[in-house]
Amino acid sequence: MKNTRQRINSVAALTLILTCLMVFSLSGCSKTPSETVSPHPPSTAPIDSTPEPVEPTTPPVPTPEPTPEPSETPSIPGLDTSINTNSPAFLHETGDAGQEYIDKIIFLGDSTTYGLKHYGMLSGGEDTKQVWTPASGTLTLSYQSVATIVYPEDESEITIKEAVELAKPEIMVITLGVNGISFMDEASFKREYTDLVETIKSVSPDTKIILQSIFPVAESYEYLNSINNVKILDANRWILDVAESTGVKYLNTISVLLGEDGWLPEGYHNGDGIHLNPDSFTLVLNYIRTHAYK
Repeated sequence: MKNTRQRINSVAALTLILTCLMVFSLSGCSKTPSETVSPHPPSTAPIDSTPEPVEPTTPPVPTPEPTPEPSETPSIPGLDTSINTNSPAFLHETGDAGQEYIDKIIFLGDSTTYGLKHYGMLSGGEDTKQVWTPASGTLTLSYQSVATIVYPEDESEITIKEAVELAKPEIMVITLGVNGISFMDEASFKREYTDLVETIKSVSPDTKIILQSIFPVAESYEYLNSINNVKILDANRWILDVAESTGVKYLNTISVLLGEDGWLPEGYHNGDGIHLNPDSFTLVLNYIRTHAYK
């Protein structure tokens, strides 16, 4: 009996030793956490976030100058720059309405509008109360009825309708749609834009509403397959149609930003191919001053 117990103990001890050796061997072959390869992060979708603009070296001062329409046809194949200048909604060149005209305007828009605040292009500089955008700095047309903007008077986040009802702006310049053209068709684009205009009119009927053209992109823009100047120029004609059907005005500002080759010139953006730099915002403000809503 004693010998039998000794044999059992010896077998158990040998089994334990072999088990430990196997565990040690397996653990030595596995990768440590630092050796594990992580998957690549997903790519960024167009315009979903606001790129950080390049700071200007000196603050530009807008200087009004006449801004004639371009006389040459851009060279991008299929690019149609035509626009119905005979539309009653189309704002033609006027005398310089002055800085006091700019000071009356509330600018509602996406990240291409936010630059007016970022660069301090308006009265009040970076603390201006004239720029309405969401906290993210951008606004997609398809979300216009539910999105909130930062209301500058108290920094609260409220809907566009609520903000207009509170402020009753004298003039509003709306710049929207560059996000939408990547996925919205003409019918849905016009429907959302019309709804926005009619909502503003319902709570502030005396507000002068101006729908500004979408700005062009540069050839270096990363997402040309989704957002490009062919789509932008088509959408600008849709915006003019909305302006005409709702009885508001259309501002063809793209005419001073689109180069003869059909692109936003490389010297006009902040480095990402789509967001304007201070000198280009000066061109925009000059155009607004000299194409006034009277």
